[in-house]
Amino acid sequence: MKMDKILPFAKGLLQKAVNPGDIVVDATVGNGYDTVFLAELVGESGHVFGFDIQEEAIAVSKERLIQQNLSDRVTLFQSGHEHLSKLIPDVGQDKVTGAIFNLGYLPGSDKTIVTKPETTIAAIHQLLEIMTSEGIIVLVIYHGHKGGAEERDSLLSYCGQMDQKTAHVLQYQFINQQNSPAFIIAIEKI
Repeated sequence: MKMDKILPFAKGLLQKAVNPGDIVVDATVGNGYDTVFLAELVGESGHVFGFDIQEEAIAVSKERLIQQNLSDRVTLFQSGHEHLSKLIPDVGQDKVTGAIFNLGYLPGSDKTIVTKPETTIAAIHQLLEIMTSEGIIVLVIYHGHKGGAEERDSLLSYCGQMDQKTAHVLQYQFINQQNSPAFIIAIEKI
């Protein structure tokens, strides 16, 4: 396949925006794969701030970071991403160049614990306040679960109404796949 699948496309966007020494956000830490990816991108002089409400996600991610010798580049918060502007220290304010959200539920865990449109929108709004120009927010939207369609529709509406003088908004998806395929909304701050 010559076209990037969803996750490689998301990572490619972040690779274009994030450089060594940057500050980035993993808004939904999950199993820590994106956290590790971001920690590698920012290098020894950068930092990742990660958020997840589930203790299990934080524990698994901490272990993954330790195994990769990357834990010194990452601060994890067992907190919702809607609190990110309060939890990221002032040193990180106005320096965030990239952020990723994997929306839905933590694979292999309780499927009733899901991301919510109101907290995700609050986090996006906060990120746009503390992000540098040309910083990118990548939303990987999984919407085939209970509540997923509501979050999908809320985010499409919210992002579709963003002022084009403030941000460029891209939607990337495969339209001929069955079973509510994931898709991406990417927001680049102007």
